[in-house]
Formats: sequence, C-alpha cells, structure tokens
Amino acid sequence: MKKLSTVISYVKPYWGKTIISMVLNLFSTFFGLFSLLMAIPFLGILFGTEPIVETLPQGELSFSIKSFEQYFSYYISHLINSHSKTFGLGFISSIVIIFSLLKNLFRYLSLYFLATIRTGIIRDIRNSLFKKLLALPVSYYSEERKGDIISKMTSDVGEIEVSVMRSVEMIFLDPITIIIYLSMLFFMSFNLTLFVLILLPITGGLIGIIGKNLRKTGFRGQKRLGILLSVVEETLSGIRIIKAFNAEKKLNNRFESVNNHFTNLIIKLWRRRDLANPMSEFLGSVVMVSLMLYGGSLVLSGQSELSPQAFISYLILFSQIITPAKSISTAYYNIQKGMASIDRINEILNAENPIQNIKNPIRINEFSNKIEFKNVSFKYKTDYVLKNVNLSVEKGKSVALVGQSGSGKSTLVDLLPRFWDIEEGEILIDGNPIKNIQITDLRGLMGNVNQEPILFNDTFFNNIAFGLENATESEVIEAAKVANAHEFIMQSANGYYTNIGDRGNKLSGGQRQRVSIARAVLNNPPILILDEATSALDTESERLVQDALYKLMKNRTSIVIAHRLSTIIAVDEICVLHEGNIIEKGTHKELLELNGVYTKLHNIQSF
Repeated sequence: MKKLSTVISYVKPYWGKTIISMVLNLFSTFFGLFSLLMAIPFLGILFGTEPIVETLPQGELSFSIKSFEQYFSYYISHLINSHSKTFGLGFISSIVIIFSLLKNLFRYLSLYFLATIRTGIIRDIRNSLFKKLLALPVSYYSEERKGDIISKMTSDVGEIEVSVMRSVEMIFLDPITIIIYLSMLFFMSFNLTLFVLILLPITGGLIGIIGKNLRKTGFRGQKRLGILLSVVEETLSGIRIIKAFNAEKKLNNRFESVNNHFTNLIIKLWRRRDLANPMSEFLGSVVMVSLMLYGGSLVLSGQSELSPQAFISYLILFSQIITPAKSISTAYYNIQKGMASIDRINEILNAENPIQNIKNPIRINEFSNKIEFKNVSFKYKTDYVLKNVNLSVEKGKSVALVGQSGSGKSTLVDLLPRFWDIEEGEILIDGNPIKNIQITDLRGLMGNVNQEPILFNDTFFNNIAFGLENATESEVIEAAKVANAHEFIMQSANGYYTNIGDRGNKLSGGQRQRVSIARAVLNNPPILILDEATSALDTESERLVQDALYKLMKNRTSIVIAHRLSTIIAVDEICVLHEGNIIEKGTHKELLELNGVYTKLHNIQSF
C-alpha cells in the first residue's frame, strides 16, 4: 500500500473531480437500490401472498423495512383497486425503467469525470518521469540500459494505466455500492447479513493467496521486456556493423532467446491473472448458495423477520453486491500486477541525484578571469582515472589535452560542467568552486562540440537554435555562415526548415559536425569545450570544420581534446596526459624540444 501511494499522490490535483465522481456514483447506487426495493411489497400483492392494504397505516413513517412495506403496499393497493393488477405492473415497471435510466446516467457521468482523473494522472506520471530523467546525472545512464528506461517510460506506465488506474475506478466506485447495499441488507436482516460478512473475508483471503505471486512475476516480466527493448535499440543503432559482419543470425538468435523467456513469463502472468474472474465467480456462487440455504431455512421455519418476497428481494440485493465484489477482486489482481510496474518507475523517481545545487548558490552570467583545476583526483568506481591534476586556463587562452586513449582527457573536461562531481581537490571558475555555482549558470558559460555530433530528428533551424528560446532566422543564418554550413543547408529541399533525420543521418559526418558548431556559435559561450571534433572526418571535411572551429575559438577560452596533433599546433598550451597525470606542458615548439612523450606522438603521426 505504501508503494501504491506513489500513484495516489498524483490524485491530489484532481480531488474536486474525484468528489464529483463519487457523489454522482452515490446517486447511481441509490436509484439502483430503490428500483429493487420497490419490488418487495408489489410482488406480495401481485401474487396474492400479501393482502391488499386499503387503509393508510396509523402513526408516523418509521425508518424500518416493515414501515416502508406498509406505506408502499397501501399506495400499490390503491393503484390496483383504482385500475387493475396489469396497470399496477406496468406502472411499477415504468418506475423501475426510469430509475434504471437515472442509475446508469449518473454512473456514466461519474465515469465521465473519472476518465479525466485517470488519464490526467498517467500524463502527470509520464511528465514526472521525463523531468526526473532530464535531471539525473550522466553517471545514472552509464549504469542503466536505454531499452530498460524506454520500457519504464512506455510499457510500465501503460501497465499502470491498464492495471492500476482502471482498478482505481473500481476502488472509487464499487466500495460505495457495496457499503450502501450492505447497509440496506443489515437494515433488512441483521443476522443474515452477519452470516454474509463471515463468508466474504474467507473468499477474499483465497483470492489474496493467488494474487501474491502476480507482483513478482509481473516485475520479472517487465524487466525482461526492458532487456528485449535494449536488444532492439542496440540492433537498430548498430545495423551497419551487424550487416557488415554477417551477424544477422547471431542477433536473431539472441533476440529469440530473450523473447522466448519474456513470453514464458507473460504466459505465467496471464494464467494467474485470468484465474481472477472464474475464481471470484465460483466463490461468489458458493456464498450465494450458502446464503440461500441458510436464509431459506430461516424463512421456511418462521425464524426470520423476512417474508418470502422480502427474502427474494434480499437475494436480489445481495446479487448486486457480487458484481462489484468481483470487480474489487479483479482489481486486486490487476493492482498486484501493476505494483510491479510501480516498483520499476519508482526506481527512476526515487533515484538519487548527487549533482545538486547547494543552498543559496552563487549566480554568475560571465567568465572574467580563469579556470583552475587544483589537485584534482577522480575515480568512477575503484581505480583512479585522474591523479592530482593541476591546470590553469586563463580567459581567452586555448589549452589542448593530448595523450593515449584512456588517459583521462574526456573525464577531465566532463568534470568542468559537473557531469560528474569530484571527491578530491577542487575546480574553480574566477576563484569560485564550481560546486558553489548555480548548475544552470555554470553550464550556461560553456559550449560543447563533440567527436560524435549530437543532433535531433528536427530541422536545421531547430538544431542550430537548440537551447535558445527566441533565436531569429537571421541569427541562425549568421551562425551557420561562421560554421561553413550555410551553403549546404541552402542546397537542401526546404533550406533551414529541412528535416535532417534521426541523429542527422541524412547528412555527412562533416555536415553534422558543422551544424553542431553552428549551434555552439549561436549560443555564444565564453568557454568552449572541443572533444576530438575533427577526428572522424575526411581531409576535405576536416579542413572546413577546422576553419569553422578557428572562427569559433577566436577570443574564447577553449579546452580542446585532440588526437590529430596537426589541429592544435596554434593553441597557447598543450598538456600531455598519461594514466591520469599531466606529465608534460608547453607550446608545440617547447614540447618538441623536450623530446618526450609529445615528440613521440608527433613523430608517429608525422610518419
């Protein structure tokens, strides 16, 4: 129940509609109840088991089933005497139809308001999940499968809608019906209803025993679906490599294996879930027959306050409880399955985000002095990736980081915008520790151009203007010209409003990179981070991109990660990293004169 409160907490904005829905359902239940109660005295008079009442009962109308029968019998008797039994039957039938119409009208209106609540809650859960996914740090995604996250956002939320929210309808509406009908049953016969209340918990306990396994099986099933989606996502991302290495059969076997496991879990789940309806139907029949045997014997022996027709009406009223009781038992099964999905989305909603603002952080909107790395050491898990790094980058200067793969270059620049938090040492901007600066302000100072351009399935315009609310077309065009992108953009079908495809797959590598540079130009950041921006390009594309980068780096503070040393000859300082340490510093010329690691790298590339 505690975990179900995650969903229930989303009901708060909809309390008004919830109350309206419950009130409307209350009206529906009352109309349904009175349409049945009207049959008690009428049946007795119609079939001659009760005498016709020709005088109005003496005294005030009391709150009892007997008093109700007397008064109603009088009016029915008057109707039959004035006209005929057939007319009375038609009149009562008409009243029952009207009451039935009103009952179902109010029931529909109740569900009408409940539909807004159910879909609104699911929308709010999706919004909360997506907001949390955006807020979680980069470290979270290094531990999670993308397919599993997608599964939680789609399949698990969908399961909550189907299993939990539709069951919440039953939880809101059906208990009201059961309470009102049970109250009337107590009113008609206390002893008989007490007998019913002894039987119902026994049947409920049997249903609960079967429902316990649903949650565990449901959790395993949803987790296996996440793995299935991960396989699909990885296959789509790597389709070129799969085909190039003739690995279709291997991937197909892998998918079929995961899919078969998932299917077997779902079969178990549905078998248990499908047991709910026949199980509750059978148990309802057992309770009904038990009630007929016990109550019928009391009526036949004259030990019950109920007349034969009242007992028939009692059974009819009780039968009206069976349907909502079955619905609640079905809801219990569904909620047990849905709880597995709640557990999974809670893994996201309750995930800790270690990258947080301090209380009253420093607000900054400009960079005026220098960036400092002081005795910075960092490890992802156990082994240190950076060890006691000291580095200073003056405003307007460009610093390049070179070294073998795995030496810590990308990690070092990822620490600056707080994609990860350091535990040892500190990083300062203009003398302020970055942990003390508002995160949005900190990242607003920086622009990133990565080795693999991150583009979205949108137009050139929206990709370049990404992150800016009110960018004009002239500003976007100017940024594209600086990035040497304007010409090929204008040659596309719809110019700046041409869609570039998923991850920009309609463009060449050089074109994608120039669009990402145009995005950085438009954002106009004072600090620029270039992570091997030209390493994956051919010579011609590299020349165009490098020219765009020189324009972008002009008068900016730049930190450049490079494998091609030819692209960083003109930077102010080059730092050589090896196994997490900065082992050499200097200009291109100074490092060549040292005849150390940099010289070795330079000679290899020159050769």
